[in-house]
Amino acid sequence: MPLSHLLLALSVVFVWGTNFVVIKWGLDEFPSFLFSALRFVLSALPWVFLLKRPAVPWTRMAALGTLLSVGQFGLLYWAMRHDISPGLASLVVQAQVFFTILLSMAISGERLRPLQVLALGLAVAGYVVVAWHSIIDPAAAVTLAGLAMVLSAAFCWGCANTLVRTAGKVNMLALTTWSCLYGCVPVLVLSLLVDGPQEIAHALANATWHGWLAVLWQALGNTTFAFGVWNWLMARHPASTVAPTALLVPVFGMLSSAWLVAEPLPDWKLYAAVLVLGGLALNLYSGRLAARRHA
Repeated sequence: MPLSHLLLALSVVFVWGTNFVVIKWGLDEFPSFLFSALRFVLSALPWVFLLKRPAVPWTRMAALGTLLSVGQFGLLYWAMRHDISPGLASLVVQAQVFFTILLSMAISGERLRPLQVLALGLAVAGYVVVAWHSIIDPAAAVTLAGLAMVLSAAFCWGCANTLVRTAGKVNMLALTTWSCLYGCVPVLVLSLLVDGPQEIAHALANATWHGWLAVLWQALGNTTFAFGVWNWLMARHPASTVAPTALLVPVFGMLSSAWLVAEPLPDWKLYAAVLVLGGLALNLYSGRLAARRHA
């Protein structure tokens, strides 16, 4: 991979990692489901007028949009508003990798390879560390409910990944954009039911430019720029070359949270991060090893 492309990949994972702090800033001004709704509205408009609708059934795009807007981001934002710190959220949500693998194998009937079992075990051990401290440490910046919600968000992300893989060869940016359009509806309804019209009106009327920049960053920075560049790189290089850079997402997430919002990084968080990242790295290595054997 040329240096310029490596720098592009690093810029994407930097955006994704530091975005957890931006989410926290946005949630200071918008309730969770409204924040997700605004993200999806701005991710869809005006791009749906510029990108041709992909040849995917609308029911599948609606399911994908709902999994993303309500499941992945709605639950993640709900947890991050009160129940988990940005750095820990960036680490825990990486469970989506293993949920994606398990769902894929459940559909195909394949079995986990021994290295994948070990990788999953390492990651689970990391999440157990987080869960234990959410119970025994009042200053842990995470509750058991927050951990459960982020893991649920990761599961929804895994379900969305599985749907995307079954969509066939389509323009992925167009699929994401049109799915965002369909995803706007359920999360807007949920915002009305959960956040309530009064809180929504108050948030929209009193949001500062910081809050609106956070919303724009969710749509333009994370969806349009990061997703577009990532798929551009994946189309030009083997996944085994590009994908390892994603391991830096929780690294950037935890470091930026420590620097920008003063999130403490006690030893137990570092132990949990080493276990989870070790599991993710071992899973990537397992995939490379399997690819070489089949080559």
